[in-house]
Amino acid sequence: MADESTEDKTEQATPKKRRDAREKGETAKSRELPSVAVLLAGLLTFSLFGTYMFTQMKDMMVKIFKLPFHNSLSVPEFIRFSEQMIQSFFLIMMPLAGMIVLAAVAANILQVGFMLSAESLTPKFSKINPIKGLGRLFSKQSVMELIKCVVKLIIVGGVGYVTVIGEMERISTLGYLPHEEIVAYIALTTLKLFVRCALAMIIIVAIDYAFQKWQFETKLKMSKKEVKDEHKESEGDPMIKSRIRNIQMQMARNRMMQNVPDADVVITNPSHYAIAVKYDDQSMAAPRVVAKGKGEVALKIKEIAKKHHILLIENRTLAQTLYQMVSVDQEVPPLLYQAVAEVLAYVYKHRKK
Repeated sequence: MADESTEDKTEQATPKKRRDAREKGETAKSRELPSVAVLLAGLLTFSLFGTYMFTQMKDMMVKIFKLPFHNSLSVPEFIRFSEQMIQSFFLIMMPLAGMIVLAAVAANILQVGFMLSAESLTPKFSKINPIKGLGRLFSKQSVMELIKCVVKLIIVGGVGYVTVIGEMERISTLGYLPHEEIVAYIALTTLKLFVRCALAMIIIVAIDYAFQKWQFETKLKMSKKEVKDEHKESEGDPMIKSRIRNIQMQMARNRMMQNVPDADVVITNPSHYAIAVKYDDQSMAAPRVVAKGKGEVALKIKEIAKKHHILLIENRTLAQTLYQMVSVDQEVPPLLYQAVAEVLAYVYKHRKK
């Protein structure tokens, strides 16, 4: 038999293990998705605000190039001019920076949802261990990441190469065009290159995410023993639970036995069942079963009843019916009123004698 420590992990991860992994910051996610999201956000920003950014940047550069021709420029004026240029630069780049940050955050939330893990942020000195660092460097995960990067470089580089080669004939004629058309062509070609590279990256992201999901699920798999131990830990040891139930039942039985001396009558079957019934017309709407039992419990009820001079009356049918239909501390149902009333009448008559 295989050792339990080397048992194959064939079971799917339980919800508890998934929660524990998430609390540690371990989830299935692709590192390429945020990169693609940032690239697409940049393209979208340039398509929406490109004209505004280009115009503002051109005006700012004109002001900067004209600065040396101001002969009477003082130091305070130069500082104020520098502040204006820095402020203008930030205003120009604000749409791009905002879109990039928003895309990066949205890409991560899309993969793992809202997740804050204190454990993943806690510094671990084991990560700066040089021996373990070399081990991670030549690990299976590092090799897979290297292969993935090479494949990504080949695909994206191939797409860029094909795009540029297709434009070579047009590029050779740029020298005969006005500079406005040259700038427009370069911008259009750059946009085309970025779009094609982004589409290639989307395909890479889809494949990478599927691989990361499969790898994460494989890592989370559990052995049958681990599932059993976790179930035992969460639900409790069956032997301990059984012991607790027995103690609870014993305590409930003891409380029930304390009510027997207050009963008016104990109806028996004659030895299998014993039901103690009490009726107080001042506080009860109907007779109430204060104790019941069968077997040894029935014998104990009868023993206590004899000790306290409680009358025992044998009625097989009524005893069985009360035991099955009425719980302890529950009133007798209307269906049994007449039968119980006859027994109580006999008890009261016996007491008078």
